[in-house]
Amino acid sequence: MAMTITEKIFARAAGRDEVSPGEIVEARIDVAMIHDLTGPLVIHTFRETGAERVWDPERIVIVGDHQVPANSVEAALNHITLRKFASEQGIKYFYDIFEGICHQVVPEKGFALPGSLIVGADSHTTTYGALGCVSAGVGASDMASVFVTGKLWFRVPESIKIVLDGKLPERVMTKDLILKIIGDLGADGANYCAVEFAGDGLSNISVDGRLTMCNMGVEMGAKNAIIPPDELTRRYLEGRAKWSYTPVYSDPDAEYKEVHEYDISGLEPQVACPHSVDNVKPISEVGEVEVDQAFLGSCTNARMEDLRIAAEILKGRKVDKRVRLIVSPASRDVYRRALDEGLIKIFVDAGAMIEPPGCVACMGAHVGVLGPGEVCISASNRNFRGRQGSRESEVYLGSPATVAASAINGVITDPRDA
Repeated sequence: MAMTITEKIFARAAGRDEVSPGEIVEARIDVAMIHDLTGPLVIHTFRETGAERVWDPERIVIVGDHQVPANSVEAALNHITLRKFASEQGIKYFYDIFEGICHQVVPEKGFALPGSLIVGADSHTTTYGALGCVSAGVGASDMASVFVTGKLWFRVPESIKIVLDGKLPERVMTKDLILKIIGDLGADGANYCAVEFAGDGLSNISVDGRLTMCNMGVEMGAKNAIIPPDELTRRYLEGRAKWSYTPVYSDPDAEYKEVHEYDISGLEPQVACPHSVDNVKPISEVGEVEVDQAFLGSCTNARMEDLRIAAEILKGRKVDKRVRLIVSPASRDVYRRALDEGLIKIFVDAGAMIEPPGCVACMGAHVGVLGPGEVCISASNRNFRGRQGSRESEVYLGSPATVAASAINGVITDPRDA
């Protein structure tokens, strides 16, 4: 029986020779991740089960990233809960504050490996599929069950194939590409499906760019997003993979619910307008939108590729005096590399505020909260009403290049004109 890459990974995890879409399987989990916002509820639920020990302390990853450093007593208590639990359970891979955003830390530290099955107590766990694994977000009760048993029930998803051909034009990024796809398919266009990216165009997309694409798979309802591993994957994992791995690939005659093809060579920058991620327009159709804040960060777009293109646009220039530009590198490692390359100096000289690695402005609960009537151009993944603060604020989503160009001009700007 022919299977897709996602179906093969579920079959392996379930100890089966084959599975079909729609089947319910009990699958063995390779890695489970929690962070400071979802983790305390997972731990509380785990204790309610009566279990004394987690199934495997070396397969659990804990990251402090959402409210770091603590911005309230409640946040501080959440951090204390994680620290005590990690110590009590002997959890080896506990990354406290300033290590970075969970969806950068997990692949960066070598936990996301081809052929594996990963769950995280966060919807953007789909990110790790960029490295050829099935990764999905789950709720607190499901994660507590994983902590006890190391297994979880899944419905095997149908697969949608997105075939990419060509090469992105200069200053058009994978964020623009994934926004275009989400705009076409809709916020519910891939509900509980596996979105599989394929095609020759992938060879022109870096691992950083692939992480961005899979990160936003959930914004079209996907259960998981995945890219078949290749030489770029192998090179990225060399020296960082925590364990050995076996790559998996779709059979040539595997069946897909839908197939969509894109020639990416003619794509222009895209912007998701308030208040929905699928309310996408080419930047030429957005009009003159003044911005109060520009945010370069989040688990979607705060990696080296993102910081480099923003610095290229900002170098020797100043942020508009009406705009607050917030920059938050995705991890400690990215921060250090940005320092070594002089990118942080470029941002500071331009007038940006540099924040520690973390979620910060993305979630509207920490640094960069928007007030009523304020407008933000953001490199993050969601622009729901109230996502970054006041329900009377507005968030537009764009690429890091678009964010940088807009910060300079004070209006949403095509980075090709910057």
